[in-house]
Amino acid sequence: MYRVTGLRAQQMRAIPGEALKRLYARSDLHGAMRLLLHVALLVGGGMLVHLASGTWWIAPAWLLQGIFVMALFAPMHECVHYTAFRTRALNDIVAFLCGAAIGTAATYYRHFHLAHHRYTQDPARDPELIATPEPRTPAMYWQRVAGYDYWRIRLVQLWRLPLGRFQGLDFIHPSARPEIVRSARLLVAVYAVIAAGSIAMGSWAAVVCWLVPAVIANPLLRLYLMAEHAGCSNDDDAFSNTRTTLAHPLIRLLMWNMPYHAEHHLYPNIAFHKLPEAHVLLRDRLKVVAPSYAATHGSIRRGFRA
Repeated sequence: MYRVTGLRAQQMRAIPGEALKRLYARSDLHGAMRLLLHVALLVGGGMLVHLASGTWWIAPAWLLQGIFVMALFAPMHECVHYTAFRTRALNDIVAFLCGAAIGTAATYYRHFHLAHHRYTQDPARDPELIATPEPRTPAMYWQRVAGYDYWRIRLVQLWRLPLGRFQGLDFIHPSARPEIVRSARLLVAVYAVIAAGSIAMGSWAAVVCWLVPAVIANPLLRLYLMAEHAGCSNDDDAFSNTRTTLAHPLIRLLMWNMPYHAEHHLYPNIAFHKLPEAHVLLRDRLKVVAPSYAATHGSIRRGFRA
């Protein structure tokens, strides 16, 4: 049952206006530096996969590369909010490319995600909860971790969106649908070019350095994303319906500061590189702050036995 507290408007004033103005300042430089680091990690991971080919080291190399691939969710997420770069076109281009790397049509995801922000933790209207309900049993938990629903939903989207089929996607306004269709068709075309090029050259590089690592590491992204809201309140209290995790600095670096998720949900327009500063201003008010992802998932699993 979703509860309306009426606190959101008051909570939006938790950070003074002058401070918000500073936190909202976006930067092409910060975005470019973080993106170049991510690309360097992907190139390095691909080289490790190549060097490990034919040895038992291939499994950890695939896992490491898969972490770098699936972590592209983070820049896509920031770009659909237009908080990664100051230049709007850069956000759109990077969102499309990062979304393509993880099987997601970024233009569609923008509307899906904004509806999630608008109706956070409302089981009837939050599209995240509608698509993948919060796990209530061990079976639901492990099915979600396995990532079956993730790949199934993406394959369905790749089939439906280019054809303009939006049945059941009521959160998408009709005026936005043509843009989503064009973006989805471009995404399918990109995949077709990669597949055709791989076949023509007799190359398995896309499979070995991209698809296999992504499948192997996807459960880690499922665990990461589950921690954002699972076990939080089902209401409009932004201090309790979203979890901030005090993650290791390397995780915050790779995930573009997304672990500061309650801060982001309360103020979605704060630039990604300013979220640590926002946390300092808000930490005394936040009601769900976890010391680690291991602690969060331990708490979630204990809740099944409660």
